[in-house]
Amino acid sequence: MPHITILNGPNLNLLGQRQPEIYGHDTLDDVAKRCDSLATTFGLTSDLRQSNHEGQIIDWIHDARQNAAGIIINPGALTHTSIAILDALNAFVGPVLEVHISNIHKRESFRHHSYVSMRADGVIAGFGVEGYELAMRRMGALLAK
Repeated sequence: MPHITILNGPNLNLLGQRQPEIYGHDTLDDVAKRCDSLATTFGLTSDLRQSNHEGQIIDWIHDARQNAAGIIINPGALTHTSIAILDALNAFVGPVLEVHISNIHKRESFRHHSYVSMRADGVIAGFGVEGYELAMRRMGALLAK
């Protein structure tokens, strides 16, 4: 079965605890369980990973070149700063979907720019953690083509 790698950047390990008025009360484990369940309905497998370290995320993107059909990525604040993550994603052949829990365009102006969007096949922002499920549905549709 095709595999989807779900990557999360800095501070997302605190999901459910950090600024719940912005990010909600669900944890990353909750997100992983829902994504796993949804992936199976599309004949996919998934694994969700989180790191506070840019280099680790880049290594996981490189790994995905060998073992994933698609990447769903929420790079957190690295969205706005990491050309290195963009370069790694540009070396990945499959679909890439960018997810943001909050609507980054309603927040501080520095959050309005995304390097990742330059590679992403789609961007989902502002739907809370449901954005991951929307991304998984879209990934299923993209890979079914």
